[in-house]
Amino acid sequence: MFRALAMSALVVAALATPAAATVTMLDPASGSSVNLVSNPGFETGTLAGWSCTSGTVTGTARTGEHALSATPAGQDQARCTQTVRVQPNSTYKLSAWVRGSLVYLGAGGAGMTETSTWTPGGADWTQFSLSFTTGASTTSVGVFTHGWYGQPAYQVDDVVLDGASGGRPELPSVPSGLSTTGSSANTISLAWSAVAGADGYSVYRDGVKAGDATGTSFTDTGLKPSTTHTYAVTAYNGAGESARSSTISATTGRESEPNPALPKHLLTGYWQNFVNGAAPLRIRDVNNHYDIIAIAFADADPAKPGAVTFKVDSGLSSALGGYSDADMIADIAAKRAQGKKFVFSVGGEKGNVDLSSSANVANFVSSMEALIRKFGVDGLDIDLEHGMHVDNVAAASRQLQQRIGAGFVLTMAPQTIDTQPGGRYLQLLAKIKDITTVVHMQYYNSGSMNGCDGKVYSQGGVDFITAQACILLETLRADQVALGLPASPSGAGSGYVDPGVVNNALSCLAKGTNCGSFKPSRTYPDLRGAMTWSINWDKSSGDRFSGTVRPHLGSLG
Repeated sequence: MFRALAMSALVVAALATPAAATVTMLDPASGSSVNLVSNPGFETGTLAGWSCTSGTVTGTARTGEHALSATPAGQDQARCTQTVRVQPNSTYKLSAWVRGSLVYLGAGGAGMTETSTWTPGGADWTQFSLSFTTGASTTSVGVFTHGWYGQPAYQVDDVVLDGASGGRPELPSVPSGLSTTGSSANTISLAWSAVAGADGYSVYRDGVKAGDATGTSFTDTGLKPSTTHTYAVTAYNGAGESARSSTISATTGRESEPNPALPKHLLTGYWQNFVNGAAPLRIRDVNNHYDIIAIAFADADPAKPGAVTFKVDSGLSSALGGYSDADMIADIAAKRAQGKKFVFSVGGEKGNVDLSSSANVANFVSSMEALIRKFGVDGLDIDLEHGMHVDNVAAASRQLQQRIGAGFVLTMAPQTIDTQPGGRYLQLLAKIKDITTVVHMQYYNSGSMNGCDGKVYSQGGVDFITAQACILLETLRADQVALGLPASPSGAGSGYVDPGVVNNALSCLAKGTNCGSFKPSRTYPDLRGAMTWSINWDKSSGDRFSGTVRPHLGSLG
């Protein structure tokens, strides 16, 4: 979502590709004193030390005789990763020479936020770099590089990770403290105590491996209701895997009806707690077309890592001639009495919440619960666009749901790239889709993306929307999927479509009518609805989005 007052052409171009960062040119004469990467120039003539989804070693190199060459194909970004031992609370510099279109370089590991940068590239070799600091529990990082969907082959050579070596690890000890932290009809959540020197953990269900976790929590999904399972966990690092912990038993809950208190087809809108050219609005002035109102945004509390805070923005209050927290609380109560639902949104284009540790998760959950209860809000909207720790966001969401109880509403607004295969939000949904109310993906600021049929579609038309939506519809129930579009051309850097196009996409998915060249293999009559950024931009356009889309939702059956 957008907070900025204005965007230059350069910023708009960057938004078409996520995780953009400034490319730093380096002096070729200034070598790195330490390189922790093995086979950094691929001079073994193989990919030894690297794990690649696709790629080969080529004889066309910047230095020496070899370099990596990899070609993104279909939904594969041609990602190559190497795990490197590091020291906690230490700063590292990662660099590489690359050529080709849209090449990424990054690093991430347990206890730290993944960091990456990219370059548009070209025919010539370009060196770029980034710096990162490991967390207090980080003992290894995955150094990675990859290309971009629909782009030709890229090349990488002379990868350097400069910093203190983590040395050879010892086999980790057996994890202790394994316990259940929650369950639903289809999931069981677990937690355990951290093990020093562990790179990650493996979870075993009924004696068979169920999955891996980088943190000390795991949610087992896809289970049958009212079923008992036994669990154990191991710790692993570069030296190997520990013995299994003591086992515990846990039982899934009974199956229940999804989202009983919401309309079958609904419209969600984001209400802006800031002024950026869109019409400033009090909550009481939001039109009745909206069923869920997402308050944008609850911001990170600078005084407490992981915690969030909220108050009516002083600039907004001034623009409205006075608007206080008390006014907003009263407005929310009145709207809820009419059947409207509210969620506090976290993240957005420039916002972020640091959930990289269990302590930060605890701070987030307690502070968000306090805001929900103070303002009389129904739940949480996850709009984290960078630096998201999937395991901890899942744990925080589940803990918050358990605290709020019946009626908790959980929505998400992922960027398009984050629901491509392997995307962060698909990983997140695998852990908490049982408590998720609705996901409204942002079908804008996306450029071109692969559809569920493997073909590349450009944003700005019905085919892009429907071919992207069916990826989510293969993962979630139809009643959990909505279409997210900007309310006006000013609401996004790119990807605006006329509200009539939104209606065509809704009809195509729900009834198989008004499709473009792409037509889903089946229809989804329970498709939840639509979302827009934002209610304020909609107001600036004479409520054209909500006035066009909301009546059409009623025709879907």
